[in-house]
Amino acid sequence: MTHMRLLQWINSSVRAKLLTLFVILTSIPLIAVGSVSYQKSFNTVSDHSKSATLMVADQLGRDIDILFQDVGELLELSNNPTVHHFLYSQTETYEDAKEILTTFDLYRETYKYESVLNISMVNLYGKGISEQIGVFQLDVNPLRNPHFTVLLNHPDQVLNITPSDADPLDRLDGFQYKQSNVISIMAAVKQQITHEVIGFIVIDLDDSIVEQFIDNTTIGQTGFFHVIDEIGKPIFVPSQPDNQIQASQLQQTELQHQFINPRGSFVESSHGKPQFIVYTTSEETGWIIVGSAPLQEIVEEANEIRQVIIISVALSILFTMTLYFFMTKWLIRPVQLLKKQMRQAASGFLEAKVKTSGQDEIADLGRSFNTMLEQIKMLLEQSINEQEQIQKAELRTLQAQINPHFLYNTLDSIVWMAEANKNAQVIQLVQALSRFFRISLSKGRDWIPLKDELEHVQSYLIIQQMRYRDILQYEIDVHPSLLNTPILKMTLQPIVENALYHGIKNKRRMGLIRISAQKEDMGQFTLVVEDDGIGISPVRMEQIRKRLDVPSSQELTEDDVIIGFGLYNVHQRVRLYYGSNYGVAIESVELQGTLVSLCIPIERRDNP
Repeated sequence: MTHMRLLQWINSSVRAKLLTLFVILTSIPLIAVGSVSYQKSFNTVSDHSKSATLMVADQLGRDIDILFQDVGELLELSNNPTVHHFLYSQTETYEDAKEILTTFDLYRETYKYESVLNISMVNLYGKGISEQIGVFQLDVNPLRNPHFTVLLNHPDQVLNITPSDADPLDRLDGFQYKQSNVISIMAAVKQQITHEVIGFIVIDLDDSIVEQFIDNTTIGQTGFFHVIDEIGKPIFVPSQPDNQIQASQLQQTELQHQFINPRGSFVESSHGKPQFIVYTTSEETGWIIVGSAPLQEIVEEANEIRQVIIISVALSILFTMTLYFFMTKWLIRPVQLLKKQMRQAASGFLEAKVKTSGQDEIADLGRSFNTMLEQIKMLLEQSINEQEQIQKAELRTLQAQINPHFLYNTLDSIVWMAEANKNAQVIQLVQALSRFFRISLSKGRDWIPLKDELEHVQSYLIIQQMRYRDILQYEIDVHPSLLNTPILKMTLQPIVENALYHGIKNKRRMGLIRISAQKEDMGQFTLVVEDDGIGISPVRMEQIRKRLDVPSSQELTEDDVIIGFGLYNVHQRVRLYYGSNYGVAIESVELQGTLVSLCIPIERRDNP
């Protein structure tokens, strides 16, 4: 599927064909040659660097082996008959001791053991001789030293005791040189005939000589070596603090690999950065010499070749794209702009017009596109206006249905009052009716001040109070700061009429209609019409709330008459002018009364 789409794209335009040709002729051959060259150079340089690093580790291991081999020559002192006699005898022999110390000096002069700090011998009973203090007698049993116990059980072994492995008994005064930073080479002294262990020889070697080997041998620019034992415990670490921290972090990695082979190398990730690790094993001591360096330093030369190749390929591709851009700019760019504007128009943004220049086919297409957008916008605006006018016409028709019925009842009241010679009441009723219709007309305006709306509803209540004087009372309580607030005309009167006819009238005794207004937060105020009539049952209340949510385009049925045409009209008009978040809210308790509230914004919308 992807292959077919790619072929379709290549055949779709001259631009795609030119781009494909340039990419094939320049980029692909260069990338292929560069990849092969890089891979071969990387493998060659990397293998060479790793081999060279492993050779450095082997050389460091050989240096340590030579050091211990040279020092190990001193173990031949254990075969001296005078030494055997001294250790085997229970009495002190001055001549034997003097001869042994002379032998120590002879070995030092012959082999120049500058790194050897002390040579000591001790028998199984604590009698011994030391190069530093001469003949001595230990206060404790020497076999309490675990290293001597190992040599007693395995007399052919030679132990290399590092400072970290030293036993407290290795530091007894009169036995070993008091410095603690020493490497102790221990071996058993055996009787020549029976091969019975008669004592032990201890050679103390200054460990700084090994530390010098480590510090003077490096890998790359920041690499280093350190020494661990067979179980991964550190013996010698670099003297630099940063390298000590890195060596400590490598311990867990080293324990995982366990260094199964005597020598080798591997790559490990440390804190997200690859580290090249090389190791070799000392034949004399069994220690493992571990070297660590960032892999980036080991393969630095190969990375430089890679950078050159990448830069060459990138420059070639850039040159190709630049050449292609200038060749196709005047032909393709107008099409791309037209495509972009079409996508914006498809998403609903009808202001996405094309700036045309020239007289070619593409410019003509852009002008046609702009004309189409203007026609679409005009049709949309026309359709929206028609829908709004239809809704307003329907609402005004509903509004007009109220006035004839009310006018008929009012005129009927005037007639019977005139016949009864109630002239003052007739005058009052006519004046109220005049104010009522004057405000209803309002020169065709849909918005009037709240004080005019209150005067309009008060005129209505005066007229109705004359007809229902035995059952109707009313109160109006509005803060003066709200009187000049614009409001939709004929908002309160239909709600008051609904309270009278469906609440107070059915109560059949004196009732009260209370009209109030109070300012709310967020730039809103609430109009409330409350009556103490018969209220509404819960079932019918739910039906009313559902009917109020029906769009105004749906015709009212006979079952909906109970909520009144006027109340429904107010609800739909408020939603039309203020938005769907506003409208009429009804609360009622059966046989107690009903409260109708209307929350609207203080700043009205422009009158359409």
